[in-house]
Amino acid sequence: MEKVTQAVHDSGGKIFAQLNHSGRAAHSINRNGQPIVGPSAIAIKNQEVYTKDGKREYEIPEVLSIDEIKAIIKDYKVAATNAIKAGFDGVELHSAMGYLPNQFLSESSNQRTDKYGGTMERRSKFVIEVVEEMINAIGENKVGVRLSPSILIHDIFDNSPIDLYSYLIKRLDDLPIAYFHLIQPLFPLGDNTLYPEDVLTTFGSLISKDIIVNGGYNREAAEKEIQDERTQFVSFGALFLANPDLPDRFAVNADLNDPDRATMYAGGDEKGYTDYPYLENAGKL
Repeated sequence: MEKVTQAVHDSGGKIFAQLNHSGRAAHSINRNGQPIVGPSAIAIKNQEVYTKDGKREYEIPEVLSIDEIKAIIKDYKVAATNAIKAGFDGVELHSAMGYLPNQFLSESSNQRTDKYGGTMERRSKFVIEVVEEMINAIGENKVGVRLSPSILIHDIFDNSPIDLYSYLIKRLDDLPIAYFHLIQPLFPLGDNTLYPEDVLTTFGSLISKDIIVNGGYNREAAEKEIQDERTQFVSFGALFLANPDLPDRFAVNADLNDPDRATMYAGGDEKGYTDYPYLENAGKL
């Protein structure tokens, strides 16, 4: 890993390691038989998880005890420390998309009655404590936080999402974090008016730190967000997967490879991961 971080630095770049705990959004098959865990014993419904044996229904997670929660918070600290030792400039807490930190935030996955459940203040406690622990371990302005206030994947739902995320963002903004990584809605919200259609409009004014925004952007839309000063950075996921030379393509406005979504998360071989053609084989617009 040191070779990767050094190569990024040699090119004048910076690199953060994203730290993720799947919580209940996992399966024991992928954990050598170890049970999955979560804030409450509530399984993800109406979705399936990829395993080495094919797709499976999600399992009911074992409920994390207070001691186990504290141990996981320490795990984040160790992971952040190891990332810095490996040459990363910082770490990003993946607190989005229905993974463990998001599970603590959400009413649909967190029905605890102790200090980590109930009110939005207590449901936010896990995320805040993880961030504080990592800041104490690796220093100020080296921890970013990824949030998805308008994404209901992995059976995430809240009755007051704007109040919840407004509270959480204000608390995190008071800490010496590096940035917020906000994900726009990636799936249709339909008639659900509880969730904001534009997270930058709803939460941007609460944030004094740098913002990275993600979610369905192309070259032109990303450039407009930055020119309009709604965000400092735009990140790309699927487009980068399909176009490993995406910045070069953007620079000359080249054609883009279309992501092959059938191969995403499926694993197996290089198809859909290392077989996309590079710019020299791409046409110009």
